[in-house]
Amino acid sequence: TSWQVMKLILGRGAIQTVGGLTGGLLGAFFITRALRSLLVQVKPYDPVTLVSVLSLLLAVSFFACYLPARHATRVDALTILGAE
Repeated sequence: TSWQVMKLILGRGAIQTVGGLTGGLLGAFFITRALRSLLVQVKPYDPVTLVSVLSLLLAVSFFACYLPARHATRVDALTILGAE
């Protein structure tokens, strides 16, 4: 059904997004330790900044997965399978 296709695409996108955000967050913590001397009047681990950037990236990732998923639900599956 179209709901299963939507769930499949959004689920796979969510797994990749969480993995990427986790890796990016760990990388950010290690890089800020190295760049602490270059940060002037900025806390290296500002929670407001981290949460806002993570929220923005989650929203962008959701729409990047939602638009193709919505398109995939509108295409006839037999037509696609017949083309292959």
